[in-house]
Formats: sequence, C-alpha cells, structure tokens
Amino acid sequence: MSVYQSVSPPGMTPSAAAMKARREAIADDKEMLRAAVELTRDIATARPGIYWTDMLVSAAVGYAALAATILVSSTVVAVICGIVAALAIYRAMLFIHELTHIHRDALPGFRTTWNLVVGIPLLTPSFMYEGVHQLHHARTRYGTTDDPEYLPLALMKPWSLPVFIVTALLLPFALLVRSAVLVPLGAVIPPLRTLVWERLSALAINPGFRRRPPEGELKRMVFWQELGASVWALSLIAASLAWGWRPLLIALCVVSLAALLNQLRTLVAHLWENEGETMTVTAQFLDSVNVPPPGPVPALWAPVGLRYHALHHLLPSMPYHSLAEAHRRLHAHLGTDGTYVKANHAGLLPLIGRIARSTMTAR
Repeated sequence: MSVYQSVSPPGMTPSAAAMKARREAIADDKEMLRAAVELTRDIATARPGIYWTDMLVSAAVGYAALAATILVSSTVVAVICGIVAALAIYRAMLFIHELTHIHRDALPGFRTTWNLVVGIPLLTPSFMYEGVHQLHHARTRYGTTDDPEYLPLALMKPWSLPVFIVTALLLPFALLVRSAVLVPLGAVIPPLRTLVWERLSALAINPGFRRRPPEGELKRMVFWQELGASVWALSLIAASLAWGWRPLLIALCVVSLAALLNQLRTLVAHLWENEGETMTVTAQFLDSVNVPPPGPVPALWAPVGLRYHALHHLLPSMPYHSLAEAHRRLHAHLGTDGTYVKANHAGLLPLIGRIARSTMTAR
C-alpha cells in the first residue's frame, strides 16, 4: 500500500487522495516562471495584420462553405462543405478568447468587427466571454468552485464525460431560443431577465456559477450586443417561416459540429484533477495541457494558439501567433527534464483516455 493510500481521508478513494496530495506538494517553479516572462518580451505585442487577416479569412471561408452546404445537391459534397464550414467557423469563433486577453487599445475596431461578423451571427457576442474568462485566470480562483470554466471532470462519474460532450450539440439551438425568446421576454419580465443574465449569459461549464450584474462599459456593451443578437435571431426565424426551415436547420447542425469540436478541445484543455483547492501557478500550469508539434492535427481541433493552453496559463496576454515561438524558446532554455515539459501531451485521444480512466478509479 502506498503512502497516499494509507492516508486517504474518509469518503475519498486512494487515487483521488493521491491526486490531492500531489497537487498540494507542487511549489512554484520560479525559474520557469521567470524564464517565461524574460524570454518572450520581444514577441508579446499583437500583430494587427495577422489578427485581421486570420479572423476575416476564416469567417469568409466558413460562411462560403456553409452556403455551399445549403445550396449543393450532392450529399457527399454537402458533407464535405459542412465539415470545412464547421472548421473555419470554429476558428473564427475562437477569436473570442483573444478578445478577453489583448489590450483594449491593441487592435482598434477588432472587437466591434468580430462581433458584427462572427459573434452576433453565431449568437455568441463577446460579452458572453469577456468578464467571465478572466475569472478562470485569477490566481486564487482557478480550479475552485468560483471558477466558471472548471469542473473536476477527472474525479467525476464515468457518465459525466459523454454527457459533457453531447450537450455541446444542443448549444446552437439553445442560443437561438435564448436570443429570440428569453432575452426579449426578459426585457419586460425583470425576474426572467435576472435569471437569463445570471445563468444563461456566460460561456461557462460550472453549473454553480452565477454571473454578477454588468456595470459601466460592460453594461452598455451588453445592451447593444444583446439587441443585435436578438434582432438577428428573430430575423432568422422570420425568414424560416417565410421560406422554409431547411437552411436554418442545416446551419444549426454545422454550428453544432463546431460546438462539438470546441467541447472536445475544452475537455482536454486541462487534466481536471483539482477538487476546489487553491493551486500555485505551477500547479495550474501542470493541470493544463500543451499539445505541441510535430503533430499537425491539433492545429485543427485547437486552433488560434490553443494547442499551447498550458503555456497560455503562464502568459495569458501573449498573442496567439507568438505562442509557438514562446514554446520553442522555453523548451530550449529549460531542457527536457524540468517542469515545463511535464505539461506536454501527445494528442486528443490519449488525453481523453487519461481522463476517462481517471473517472473510473477516482471515486
């Protein structure tokens, strides 16, 4: 019997106790934290040309492929176009993550344009992430019950993983109902408005999270973005009533595929082994995941720099286009036997397998 098994608290299985003991034993690797800052200062500025081109081209390809999916008569061609549309729309959508981290003056007009081109048409305006995702990066909130983007998935029941994944398929339909029905009704029914804001206005996975009322500039931003999303959602329904539901249903299915990709990426963004304790920065880093090259596939399911999610937790404001170079520098400087490489993982399937196995033994 291991030392972790011998000291398992009542109600906690040996493997869960071992995870807890390992986390509590992780001190901050000050050399790694210092190197992460010092070695990347010269690449920490967002490059507008990359952001604008990447976002606009991704959106254009996504919408063009979506139109082809709806219009072509061949089922095979439609499926291929639908996959291309989902991947491109998914990439364009993930710039919402960058909006929460880049300095507000770094890319003039980018936030407004992204909302008009991507956020409002997909019924996920940027306020649904801004002011929420930052809580996930707060030093004393990560992995706790106050973190809107964390659940101890590796310590939950095995059935929780398929439920977590499949619910993403329903998200686009739920967003349509939210913007077309609940938000307009909330404008005249204050209790409903409060409920929608607290529980249905954040891209969060923690069911216990309750969003606080918006204030200041965020409040003004929420008003206009909600108005735009509701007008768009009602227009989609009116057009479907007039000309048929097929185009909208196909579009919702394509966006559901993009949402599924995002949910799979979210599932392997962390190891999800924390059960509410406050963690050191290094422990948070090791609970997060890098899937670095040479494998090219992660660039599809974790685009816009998110294949370097652990590194992102060290350098939250680092532009996505600089993360590959930052990873190369840190890997070269810190070597292959230090803390940094322990956050590197092989790919999507091995990570899902690890979490799935953990759910079978943790409780």
